[in-house]
Amino acid sequence: MRLSVFAAALFLSLPSVALASVPCGGSFGSFISNMKTEAVSRGHSRANVDRFFSNARRDPAVIRADNAQGVFKKTFIDFSRAVISQNRMTNGRRNAERYDTVFDRVEREYGVSRGVLLAFWALETDYGAVQGDFNTLNSLLTLSHDCRRPDLFRPQVFAALELYERDDFDPVNTKGAWAGEIGMVQMLPKDILENGVDGDGDGRVSLKTSPADALLSGARMLRGLGWRANEPWLQEITVPSNLDWSQTGLNHERSVREWARMGVAARSGGLGSANLNASVLLPMGRNGPAFLAYPNFSVYFEWNKSFVYVTTAAYFATRLEGAPVYDARTPSPALSDAQMRNLQSKLAARGRDVGAIDGILGAKTRAAVQAEQVRLGLPADAWPTTELLNRL
Repeated sequence: MRLSVFAAALFLSLPSVALASVPCGGSFGSFISNMKTEAVSRGHSRANVDRFFSNARRDPAVIRADNAQGVFKKTFIDFSRAVISQNRMTNGRRNAERYDTVFDRVEREYGVSRGVLLAFWALETDYGAVQGDFNTLNSLLTLSHDCRRPDLFRPQVFAALELYERDDFDPVNTKGAWAGEIGMVQMLPKDILENGVDGDGDGRVSLKTSPADALLSGARMLRGLGWRANEPWLQEITVPSNLDWSQTGLNHERSVREWARMGVAARSGGLGSANLNASVLLPMGRNGPAFLAYPNFSVYFEWNKSFVYVTTAAYFATRLEGAPVYDARTPSPALSDAQMRNLQSKLAARGRDVGAIDGILGAKTRAAVQAEQVRLGLPADAWPTTELLNRL
């Protein structure tokens, strides 16, 4: 589901070696031997298993890619401006026209708005142009052998074996992202098994070459992750200067009716249904862009774990459906990497759960920042500032 550096976001909060519950590590040859034994015990023929693993190799480049996550330290404004280019906007509109009947079917059968899939299609692979050149099986084996997250990747190897036996996976020639995702919207083998759709009616699920297959499969997966049909996901808003900032953030919800009574208004058009629950999202604090995040926004985090990626993808989807460029306003300057790590260390020392001390302003760090802002009597908008750092 997540191409190249974007793939890293999925794994920021997954189990480490200490939590691994499946075999990993040791010599790679012994590891492959054990994988083959398990595959046979699962009912696969020895001949198929031998052919499937015959060219298995450990790929050091996969580990290097896994460790490259600096992009997620960018602010929402910097990240969104970097990835939402005019070219992607133009190609998005062209693809919306070209595959209009496919999107009509997506909306009819799964209730997923076309902008949502167009944005993923753009951010993951530039509408299919850049799908990754890592050998998929070797990527999955390398990450299964590595003891940080074998629980995630080992099942994907056996899913790929099942696809191979269906003649839908070539262990030698199938290529994709470093983390094992395949195709235009980047899906892992297990996701393909569970959600693959033959959208073009040729009898195959071809996520690398068929936009219809890729888009319908992505929509089916989103629905399986909890997408609520024909509901909004994100909307830019204006907020009053006297809003209770401690009630903002994804960890706080109110009905749209309540937010409207508190002075929240749509920047363009109207707000969603009055009975929908929603959160006021301030990705760069009370002086930056402001959004209302509806229930479907939470599904984005099932696709990707990075706050900045998710917010950008959701906002991009609204742009592709006609929303204006957000009002950036004048947020307080972001902390440097060293300052952010220092802040996370101080928050952790106070018993706040920030996840990893990695310099990334994720959901846990935001919640910890907001809690300390409340304690110190600062505007509790979850945006870390030098003032907060100094007060701690």
